[in-house]
Amino acid sequence: MEKEKIEVVIVGAGIAGLATAACLTMHAIPHVILEREDCIASLWHKRSYDRLHLHLAKNFCQLPHFPHPPSTQTFMSKNHFINYIDNYVDHFKLQPRLRCEVESASFDEEDEKWRVAVQDLETGEIGEYVASFVVFATGENDQMVVPEFQDMETLPGEVIHSSSYRNGSKYKGKDVLVVGCGNSGMEIALDLSDSGAKTSIVVRNKLHVVSREFLSWVMPLRKFLPIYILDVLLLFLCYLKYGDTSKYGIQRPKQGPLHLKETAEIYPVIDVGTYQKIKSGDIEVLPSLVSIKGNNVVFNNGISRQFDAIILATGNKSSVKEWLKGADYLIGEDGMSKQKYPNHWKGRHGLYCAGLARKGIYGLADDALSIADDISDLLKSHDAKKLN
Repeated sequence: MEKEKIEVVIVGAGIAGLATAACLTMHAIPHVILEREDCIASLWHKRSYDRLHLHLAKNFCQLPHFPHPPSTQTFMSKNHFINYIDNYVDHFKLQPRLRCEVESASFDEEDEKWRVAVQDLETGEIGEYVASFVVFATGENDQMVVPEFQDMETLPGEVIHSSSYRNGSKYKGKDVLVVGCGNSGMEIALDLSDSGAKTSIVVRNKLHVVSREFLSWVMPLRKFLPIYILDVLLLFLCYLKYGDTSKYGIQRPKQGPLHLKETAEIYPVIDVGTYQKIKSGDIEVLPSLVSIKGNNVVFNNGISRQFDAIILATGNKSSVKEWLKGADYLIGEDGMSKQKYPNHWKGRHGLYCAGLARKGIYGLADDALSIADDISDLLKSHDAKKLN
């Protein structure tokens, strides 16, 4: 690979990067998309369980300039959404450069350009892009978070991260522990139980369980009502549906689910049937895990259980700080934007981030539109100055 000049470098061919590329295409702005994996949207193609459905209604889950057809199901399945992404790429004629890993990106003060060092993972060749703008769109979930538990290696059964879980067919009749009670953990626990596994789940923190239908009804009202009123409404509806969740080992936080999402970036658990399984006893709720001795797993309330397999639904993180230099003002230690919404997407010297504000698909779609519009305005301003 040789040195190549381009107007915009987009790092990441997930949905944030693809959305940004489509918006730049609408402005006829030259760009390149760099992706280390061998496919677009690898989170969806390679690291998602089979039964996954989008937790918000389709109108909150569409990319810029490409609405879903009216016939699309309200809560899209994983395969339907992948098909939508593939159609999106075809429609805008996007051509990501796959198996191309960014090793570093830094701003050259002398010539006021970004220098992006890349490696072709197929050939091993090293190259460089020189660009006026860089958009990092590597996503919130490009690197697994795998906690270390004492003596985990002594467990004779399988221990996998949730990104490697597909379905529960091979776990039928086995004792399986899910560690992590976020949306992935809760839905994987449901899938395991439905597949005939004896399922337990670690619920360590307080959390809100909400109905996805109720949440979809309430979300459009954000334009008209303050969050605290919406939280009261949502929690009232959820109490009618679920009752007192603390009876089954799930303590609700004092703050409402929408308030926590906005201020502390703590997501509610969107229930798709897991809670009923917990109420019936088909899924056992357990507290924090302390240690592992062979098949025996000890919890912080003193009880122990034996398990044949453990699924670590312990989340993912952004790894952008490993290669992006000089952007500590923009990106926090967690790899997420630390600037306040709604200007979280813009850095200095033509640097931007897309999809790193924990605002979901609708948030990254807004980022993509804002970034492309801003770059277009800057280029027009630059051209106008040259004419003058």
